[in-house]
Amino acid sequence: MKKTIYTLLMSAALACGCMSCDVLDRYPHDAVSRDNVSEEDLSLLFTGLYCYSQYKPTFTGYFQNDMAGGDFTRGGGSSYATPQLWIRDCILPTNGWSSTPWVGYYAWLYQVNEFIYAASKAEQTDSVREMLGVAYYFRGLIYYNLTSKYGNVQILRQATNEQIPNSPASDCWAFCEENLDLAIKMCPKFTSKNYVSQQAAKALMARAKLGQGKKAEAAVLAEEVIADPAFDLADFDQIFRGEENSEEIFTYSNNVEENGINFAGEFYQPATTYVPTREMIDLFVSADKRMNISIMVDGDETVLNKYNNLTSTNPIPVSRLAEMYLISAEGKGLKEGLGRLNQLRAKRGLPAVSPKTEDEFLDAILAERRLEFLGEGFRWFDLVRTGKFVETMGMEEKYTIFPIPQTQIDLNSKLVQNELWK
Repeated sequence: MKKTIYTLLMSAALACGCMSCDVLDRYPHDAVSRDNVSEEDLSLLFTGLYCYSQYKPTFTGYFQNDMAGGDFTRGGGSSYATPQLWIRDCILPTNGWSSTPWVGYYAWLYQVNEFIYAASKAEQTDSVREMLGVAYYFRGLIYYNLTSKYGNVQILRQATNEQIPNSPASDCWAFCEENLDLAIKMCPKFTSKNYVSQQAAKALMARAKLGQGKKAEAAVLAEEVIADPAFDLADFDQIFRGEENSEEIFTYSNNVEENGINFAGEFYQPATTYVPTREMIDLFVSADKRMNISIMVDGDETVLNKYNNLTSTNPIPVSRLAEMYLISAEGKGLKEGLGRLNQLRAKRGLPAVSPKTEDEFLDAILAERRLEFLGEGFRWFDLVRTGKFVETMGMEEKYTIFPIPQTQIDLNSKLVQNELWK
């Protein structure tokens, strides 16, 4: 099993052979022993990590938060009258919307853990150390997603097929931070939006801190990224139409040669499987420079317009500078953070806002995040982490966490269902 996993990683690396980055231009070779790898071997395995990381969550994993957050519903012939009806029908322990991402994250984690083991055994050159830093970033990203969605999950520090019990969510968040700390120390400096960098690790750590309510710490990290001369806010057509820009901190290239996920096939005619709700559509005003890139009329539907490549694939943004502006604003609070919120609004063509209280300020930030990140996987957890899901959605508390898939509980007697779903 341990040796087989390298064959799988090599196969994944082959799929990335067409990418235009130095490391990702490499071609894999035969499987090697996990205890005896050269730097050349690791470089080829490293290519496989990038491929696995972008497609293993599947479309369901990327879009889970948008659907469960109530900004979208089903379109076409399988439409639901309200998002709440869709959520009650699909967010279940037995449904793929809960099980598919879980399986994908842990399959990805298995590969990352195997790489970390092998790289830790190799000579610790600067190159190997940087590759390890990227692997720790990926493990931090996996645990951010698992913990923010499922809460009490299994902590796996090494690849194993043994039955492992859940750990408390607090321990899972700590493990996420542990990996991102290592990534910040070991990752290379930013060179390209398609590579993991030290700055990308800081951006993800800021997101993880905010998710735990560590607002001051999140704001400090966000400000460090904002101050970095490599980045600046950009227009939406530059970000979502593949133009050069300085806003994207880390983006999966998601080339079709890499088993890419075709988001556009889910949003445009004739399928229009998932469509923004009328409430969401009506939030955009004509002055908002994001509007035409975010939504458009396509036949008899108004659709998400960020991912528009029907014949191929679109890049998948993971972190961009606008998030850092809004994390900094929220982390600092009304008095010190309002400026960051209004700077972003000005870039998007909108007037400044003047909330009077901290509660009004938080509502303004959440409203801005809703417009800024439509279809990018933020809405559900934004409502959950701020304690606004139940009131906003008018739904039961159990939907503030995803159920652990029943198939996984059936396979692992030590795995326990989340309390709200028992």
